Amino acid sequence: MQKAGRINYRDTLGPLQKTRAPWLPASLGCWSLGSDFYSLEQYLFVGPRGGGDYFRIGIFAGMHGDESAGVFAAIRFLQELAENPNLARGYELYIYPLCNPSGFEDGTRHSRSGRDLNREFWLGSREPEVDLLERQIRTLRFDGLISLHADDESPGLYAFALGAQFTQYVVEPALRAAEKILPRNCDPTIDNFTARNGLIRKGYPGMLCAPPEARPRPFEIVFETPHHADMEKQIEANLVFLRNALDQYQQLQAVGQDL
Repeated sequence: MQKAGRINYRDTLGPLQKTRAPWLPASLGCWSLGSDFYSLEQYLFVGPRGGGDYFRIGIFAGMHGDESAGVFAAIRFLQELAENPNLARGYELYIYPLCNPSGFEDGTRHSRSGRDLNREFWLGSREPEVDLLERQIRTLRFDGLISLHADDESPGLYAFALGAQFTQYVVEPALRAAEKILPRNCDPTIDNFTARNGLIRKGYPGMLCAPPEARPRPFEIVFETPHHADMEKQIEANLVFLRNALDQYQQLQAVGQDL
């Protein structure tokens, strides 16, 4: 039974459950925590065909339950795609708006099991959210993965540019566009990592990413907004970043960038 005062994650995803929506919803699995039941929801949006094969991108939000801007941005992005499918031209977009439903309901970084899910990937985790996402990532073999987060210690936007070597060329124009909404963090050290103009080229063990054996490596991006900034501005910065990252990747492909 839902506890009084707790945000219901299903209500949050409610706008995506309408019938005849242009996206394909799927529940990837269910699990229980005490008397509460949770599921991991996926929404597939297939854009108009581009000039070649579709690129398959995974977009993940709400991995930390207290970082809600990415959740609302992912939901709004799907709604934007419904109004303007050309934003996804040439793409299959697999969107996971709420990867940590119990943490989201509790307003905590960790899931209710007490685990930081973004330190559990490819380490033999028994957490159901991680297991379900690992299966998806391994099966779908994404060309790119984008995770939306918020940092409660950062004064501005920044991003981890991981995976394929070209990732920074996708991230930099997207950061430049997003910093019109919120400032960029240009500190030389961010989140204990060496950074350059808001770009970090290393990540934490256990972060959501492609499986270790994946070859070639997809691009892997973690976009961070400043957690204490205005919520609407965080949402808009996420949306601007997503639009521009997808557009930039298409441009790199179009000019024959060695990916």
